[in-house]
Amino acid sequence: MIPAKFDYLAPTSVEEALQALSQHGDDAKVIAGGQSLLPVLRMRLNAPEVVIDLAAVPGLQGIMEEGEHLVIGAMTTHHEVANDPLIAEHALLLQKAAREVADAQIRHRGTLGGALAHADPAGDLGAPILALGAEMVIGGPGGTRTVPAEEFFVDLFETAIGADEILLGVRIPKHTGWGAHYEKFVRVAHQWPIVAVAATVRSDGGTITEARVGLTNMGNRPLRAKGAEEALAGATATEDGVRSAADQAAEGTQPPSDLNGDAEYRRHLAKVLTRRAVLKAAGVDVEGHSGGAV
Repeated sequence: MIPAKFDYLAPTSVEEALQALSQHGDDAKVIAGGQSLLPVLRMRLNAPEVVIDLAAVPGLQGIMEEGEHLVIGAMTTHHEVANDPLIAEHALLLQKAAREVADAQIRHRGTLGGALAHADPAGDLGAPILALGAEMVIGGPGGTRTVPAEEFFVDLFETAIGADEILLGVRIPKHTGWGAHYEKFVRVAHQWPIVAVAATVRSDGGTITEARVGLTNMGNRPLRAKGAEEALAGATATEDGVRSAADQAAEGTQPPSDLNGDAEYRRHLAKVLTRRAVLKAAGVDVEGHSGGAV
């Protein structure tokens, strides 16, 4: 389908973009890489009168160190995140997840900020951002504010970004030396995950000292498997050592039921994938792989 008619604005500064949002209010939509918004517009699930393109706004792209944090501009593409050496060294989990986003064409066009602002619970990047304890940097008429990832994802396709605000970037505490793995279960290549698990762990002599586990598509927003995280602290990095902790991964979740599987099936997947992701993050070879039977 062809999108409904809309006016196109290409601001050249954050201030100009915010002014356009303030002027047009609910009639406007912000576009970053367009890989989430354009299909919605083509299907006429949303018909804004104005589309505000951030592509020409300077300072929203790139990855840099800021003390004990990495700062990633909202317009940084998935491809850049997946291949940046700073991400590989200090936020390996995000790199591994970014490499699983759709296909190469979408990774070259889609942006980290666009994906997070879209807030699809089946999106690949919400869970690792949550597991890494990131903060979202949001700009608005009153200036800049930061929102922890735990508070950023509010509901299905809903975030803490106000109607007159723009996501400017993401601040991630450095997880230097942590192992990481993103275990994604799909039936068709490049599909949205039926369930995925983002795990990053700190190990010492075969013992997991600390773990962070994020869940994809296990509710109306990305989730932390906090029960599993607590149980993993002090566990041995073996199949038997992490099994009981991984069995707690689905506690408190409300996964959807659809043609890809019902809620109970997804809870089963979450346990299996958590065990695999944690062990691989700890450097343990694990039989099985994403996709296919579990």
